[in-house]
Amino acid sequence: MKPVPPRQHDIVERARQQGRVIVEELAEHFKVTPQTIRKDLNELCDRGILQRVHGGGVHISGVTNFAYEARRTLAADEKQRIGTKAATLIPNNCSLLINIGTTTEQVAQALRGKRGILVVTNNINVVNILHGAPDMEVIVAGGVVRPSDGGVVGEAAVDFIRQFKMDYAIIGVSAIDDDGSLLDYDYREVKVAQAIIENARHTILVADSTKHERSAPVRIGHISQLSSFVTDQPPPPSVAAICVENDVRILIADGRSDSKQ
Repeated sequence: MKPVPPRQHDIVERARQQGRVIVEELAEHFKVTPQTIRKDLNELCDRGILQRVHGGGVHISGVTNFAYEARRTLAADEKQRIGTKAATLIPNNCSLLINIGTTTEQVAQALRGKRGILVVTNNINVVNILHGAPDMEVIVAGGVVRPSDGGVVGEAAVDFIRQFKMDYAIIGVSAIDDDGSLLDYDYREVKVAQAIIENARHTILVADSTKHERSAPVRIGHISQLSSFVTDQPPPPSVAAICVENDVRILIADGRSDSKQ
C-alpha cells in the first residue's frame, strides 16, 4: 500500500483526535479548495482509513473510543438539545440512574431545575454538575475511577447499582448498530450500563445521529429494551422499525414537536 500523502496524514490525525472532520474547516486550515478536501476524503475512505459522512468524515476505529474532550465537542449542539429534550421526560419527585457519557452529562445539566430528585450515577462529571442543586440528592457508585473521563467502572459499581430499583434511567452509548444493538468500548463500563438498564422501570437512551455511523466491540444490549430514544435526527429505517415493533418512543430534539415512530 502506498504511503498516505502528508496532508491526508494530517487529516487522519485530526479525525483521530476530534472524532469527525468537516470539509469547510479542513479547506480553510490547509488553504485549499473544498473540492481538494473532498478528493482527499474520498481517497482515505476508499482505503478504509476514514468513513464518509455528510459534510466530512469520521475516524472508523471500532476498537478504541475518541479522546474525552473530542467527544465533548463532537455534535455538541445536538447533545445539548438532546439533553434538554430528555430532561422534559423526568418529572419532579422521582428516582433516576445516569451512566457515563457526554450526552448524559447534558441531561444532568438540564435537570438542575427539577425538584425532589434522587440521582444515582457512576459518572463523576454528573456528580459535579448536580452538586449543590437545590432539592436534589446525588449518590455516586463506588469502584475504579477511569482517569480518561471520570467514569466509575468495575464489579463494585455493578454491585452498588443492583441495590436500587429506580423510576428512570438515562443511558448513553458509543454506537448503535443497524440491527438495534447498543455498543460500547469498555466491557467494565458495559457491565455497569447493563445493571442500570435492569434496575430502572423506564430507560431513556440519549444518542446523537453520529452514533449510527460508528462501531464498537462490546454489546450493552438492544434498543428493544428501551422505553424512549431521544436523538437529533430520525434514526435509520432499520432502527426506526425496531422501535415501532417494540413500542420504543422516539423523540427528535430538533425544535419541532415530538415524534412517536
